[in-house]
Amino acid sequence: MTRATNFPADAIEEPAARRCGTCTLCCRLPDIDALDKPANAWCRHCVAQEGCRIYEARPQLCRDFHCHWLSSQRLGRHWEPAVTGMMVYEQGAQVTVLVDPDRADAWRAEPFVGELRQWAAAVEVQGGYVIVFAGDTVTRIRP
Repeated sequence: MTRATNFPADAIEEPAARRCGTCTLCCRLPDIDALDKPANAWCRHCVAQEGCRIYEARPQLCRDFHCHWLSSQRLGRHWEPAVTGMMVYEQGAQVTVLVDPDRADAWRAEPFVGELRQWAAAVEVQGGYVIVFAGDTVTRIRP
């Protein structure tokens, strides 16, 4: 599977036009063992709505992370993490959505849940799946 093949083509936009802006969800939502940072807790190196204070010296995991909203031409503008409170990324045939626990039900609204089901159908044929982490709840999305 190549990157971004699982996403609908209805909202193609050049990723170069996108910026993190004030979004710092990648500094909050994932767990980062190298920084002893649990999921859903702010990284001690993050300045909220500004970014990483140790950006040049950040761990490899942070360097390797690719937010799909920034890097994919196929993830629609309506998925902007700073607006939705959701962050999407791929690991092989797995599509992962991390949801801000303060907005834990955001993924259940349309158009998001419908698109998640479409993505699940697309990756299922490749042996993959879509999984949503919202606070302490983990949900595998079925087509």
